[in-house]
Amino acid sequence: MTMKNLIRRTFHLVLTFFALISPALSQSKTGTTVGQFLLIEPSARITAMGNAGVTIFDEASSAYYNPAALGHILGSDVQFTHSMWLVGISYDYAIASLRVSQTSSLSLAVTSLNSGEIAVRTVEQPLGTGERYTVSNTAIGLGYGQRITDRFSAGIQVNYIQETIWHTSLTAFGVNFGTLYQISADGMQLGASISNFGTRAKYSGRDLRIRYDFDATRYGDNSSLPGDLLTDEFPLPVVFRVGFGYPIVINEDNSIRAAIDAFHPSDNSESISFGGEYLFMKTFAVRAGYQHLFEKDSELGLTAGAGVNYEMSPYTIHFDYAWAAHGRLGDTQRFTLGVLF
Repeated sequence: MTMKNLIRRTFHLVLTFFALISPALSQSKTGTTVGQFLLIEPSARITAMGNAGVTIFDEASSAYYNPAALGHILGSDVQFTHSMWLVGISYDYAIASLRVSQTSSLSLAVTSLNSGEIAVRTVEQPLGTGERYTVSNTAIGLGYGQRITDRFSAGIQVNYIQETIWHTSLTAFGVNFGTLYQISADGMQLGASISNFGTRAKYSGRDLRIRYDFDATRYGDNSSLPGDLLTDEFPLPVVFRVGFGYPIVINEDNSIRAAIDAFHPSDNSESISFGGEYLFMKTFAVRAGYQHLFEKDSELGLTAGAGVNYEMSPYTIHFDYAWAAHGRLGDTQRFTLGVLF
């Protein structure tokens, strides 16, 4: 089998898989999935470009949008992102990609979302019981990307997910995988990925323990039986992305990258995100975009940001900032610091 036929068959298998799962995705509704923190995009650079990242491949955080990007990263990269998310929630993301060969990389990513301490309030004690609780979400992902030819790559990432509300938690496992293909010699890219395809999960823990009166009309029996509340199982928020990216080299000191992604999520309506980046002297970058256009009842919109790269051989330090509008929910900001070597 020639390499051309292998690529064609791989694309056919990917498209067939997406076609098979599409009816299942379309049956899901908003608010029916757990693990919503998995949908927070980590890269300040790509966020500033409208979160159109399925064809971006030159930083470690690209693996979040498309694990196939790991096959194209030219070196090893370590990145850390921090964001004060909505209503004071703290979001942190760290990823390290290690180049293991000329055509492949491994990655380890850790995502953390934490509410901080919240006062416990009840109907009887609306001002607080004196206790405090937290909501925390964690995901750990191990990824691998391989460049099969100069123009085609594929990748996969396996994730462990945990959500905790005080003394109650759930765990799940998910898989991200995707492909990336360079369409033309001038660098136009076509990418496709699916994220969070995995197990269903339900909450369990001591906060679900209750005392139960089996028959309130009877007297003399045990009216305080120990019991557990059972919650339903819910799926992870599956997202299918497909997009185009196009680099435009103006001259040695000036270049532009444009990108557009289409989204098909399992728990929301379809949408389109797009954005661009202008890079001057391979050092200073300004970016802008728009995220989730056409999404029903969307509170998302404009994005913008900037970045700087500083070469200190053999390292390149890059810092990126992004602002994103969230409508009535307010704005969010992301800061990403990375070292490429």
